[in-house]
Amino acid sequence: QVQLVESGGGLVHAGGSLRLSCVASRRISAYDIMAWYRQAPGKQRELVATITSGGSRNYADSVNGRFSISRDNARNSMDLQMDSLKPEDTAVYYCKGDRVVNVEGAKVTHWGQGTQVTVSS
Repeated sequence: QVQLVESGGGLVHAGGSLRLSCVASRRISAYDIMAWYRQAPGKQRELVATITSGGSRNYADSVNGRFSISRDNARNSMDLQMDSLKPEDTAVYYCKGDRVVNVEGAKVTHWGQGTQVTVSS
């Protein structure tokens, strides 16, 4: 069974930085698109950033300019560098991988178990 495992979460003061990693149990290059999501208490899970197999990146407006997503096929890892953290960035962060399996666009999706990020004011 394919697994995605996040690490790197923790407690940091506002203005600080953290780097999250998502390691896959299969070739990460097999995923057509990978993403980081987050879910704060009492809120819906929201998309933070995406990266395609070709390296195209997109960010939520709330993190654009502060966060940077990357993927390293050699390390089988996808990372999220988070700088200038704010208390409102506090959430559980999840990684996700999507692989398109047919011409109709059907996908196989894998999620990680999440890692807690807490930003104190």
